[in-house]
Amino acid sequence: MSKSKDYRFGTKAIHAGVEPDPTTGAIMTPIYQTSTYVQSAPGQHKGFEYSRSGNPTRTALEKSIASLENADFGLCFGSGLAAIDAVLKTLKPGDEVISTNDLYGGSYRIFTKIFQGFGIHFHFINMENIDELEKHITEKTKLIWIETPTNPMMNIIDIKGAAKIAKAHGTLLCVDNTFSTPYLQNPLDLGADLVMHSVTKYIAGHSDVVMGALATSNKELAEKLYFIQNASGAVPGPQDCFLVLRGIKTLHLRMQRHCENGSSIANFLKSHPKVDKVFWPGFKEHPNHHIASQQMHDFGGMIAFSLKENTEAAAVEVLKKFNLFTLAESLGGVESLSGHPASMTHASIPKAERDKVGLSDSLIRLSVGIEDIEDLRMDLKQALA
Repeated sequence: MSKSKDYRFGTKAIHAGVEPDPTTGAIMTPIYQTSTYVQSAPGQHKGFEYSRSGNPTRTALEKSIASLENADFGLCFGSGLAAIDAVLKTLKPGDEVISTNDLYGGSYRIFTKIFQGFGIHFHFINMENIDELEKHITEKTKLIWIETPTNPMMNIIDIKGAAKIAKAHGTLLCVDNTFSTPYLQNPLDLGADLVMHSVTKYIAGHSDVVMGALATSNKELAEKLYFIQNASGAVPGPQDCFLVLRGIKTLHLRMQRHCENGSSIANFLKSHPKVDKVFWPGFKEHPNHHIASQQMHDFGGMIAFSLKENTEAAAVEVLKKFNLFTLAESLGGVESLSGHPASMTHASIPKAERDKVGLSDSLIRLSVGIEDIEDLRMDLKQALA
């Protein structure tokens, strides 16, 4: 699909990056389960030498993800954190990174526990008012890293505003687009330089793959990242790439249902007497709902809520009662999942820092799946009873 950018999202999800197998005509991209490729003479080959450097199944997936993000280049990695690791390896000691103070615990951990030890400095600030970003940029700032919606507080950050500030200072802007997916939000179209995905989540969509991805239209940046991808070797295998290619074909359909169910569950929780606060950007009273309405096509299936009985014990009691909202790490699968960020996904963030952003001990995060909505509401009703 050489003109895949001309097609709408659903068509791209099914066709972009995928060509019939030239040998057999197979409509599905084969799993090229090989480590090496025959060369007719030294350096003379059919585009592939060694599967760390490139594999046809992975190449098809990278093209597909690039197309979905309206990017020129896509790269896949063994996990979302491996993708983040590659981005941070473009920096050098003394460089500074500004990120949001409401951040996935794994991102916070790799920032502070690994790369901070190599002389890279990280600043975590509240970006709900994007003007705060301007106050913290210096000549040493080389990267701005944001999530929107944030994990787990569902805060919204103005991507276009952040991009304007980043460009004025010659700083790269990377957006973790995991919660939204390219179906709901396209950061490159809003001015970002780079997009990161934990492909493990919505893009793969079936809780059977661990993978990360990057997408950019910056050729110089893409070349640096391709070099790091090959040199460091944190690449996914062809079987996983095949599974993600299959998952992408229904991404638009799944996201539609995630959004529908998410809206219904958010409104159910909002009216429940035992629930204190519900965090979901689709509410008009959400602090940055107007920005979410401008930069997102819908509001997604990720929701967090706190209990009026604000204790970890109260949250655990609810989590233990769930039948359909299975207690588990991760998110974005077809099945509904629940989690306790304070003790699970965000346990690596000190409690004092969690408290600053409102991540209370009673906070429960839901990844609303695509089951029948009446069954999901009944599960919440009995767990909160």
